[in-house]
Amino acid sequence: MHIRCAREDDAREFLRIYAYYVVHTAVTFDWETPGEEEFRKKIRQTLKRYPFLAAEEDGEILGYAYAGPFKDRAAYDWSVETSIYVSKDQQGKGIGRALYQALEERLTAQGIQNAYACISYTDTEDETLTNASMRFHRRMGYQLCGTFRKCGYKFGRWYDMIWMEKML
Repeated sequence: MHIRCAREDDAREFLRIYAYYVVHTAVTFDWETPGEEEFRKKIRQTLKRYPFLAAEEDGEILGYAYAGPFKDRAAYDWSVETSIYVSKDQQGKGIGRALYQALEERLTAQGIQNAYACISYTDTEDETLTNASMRFHRRMGYQLCGTFRKCGYKFGRWYDMIWMEKML
């Protein structure tokens, strides 16, 4: 497996990965998968300031991770929000850990101090949401710093959203 900087032409494969989470899970609160051009723009805009990484093996994209602004005020310039998605059939193989480690190395080199993750959460796991993302972030050294109760509605039910943080 190779971790590399994302390119705009990765958008289609990133969308293939993301679409699963949109359609089948409450991991993301998006109800519709964005279009390819919208995703290309996201990659282009992100790379102007932050890392956007792809995990690739034998030409296949296995997952991706990126950082973005935590808030749009100058005082927050040393903090980021992170996102990660691994192909459903590639989970549990260390891809997420490798992506986040590479992302954190690049963020640290940029002088970023804090990484925040906004994560869907449920008190009762179901077929659309387990708390695997929260557990993954905890293993990566993130700590819970906030909970917003029943703020996301998807698939006919309410989900919480938690914020987790890691001091880089």
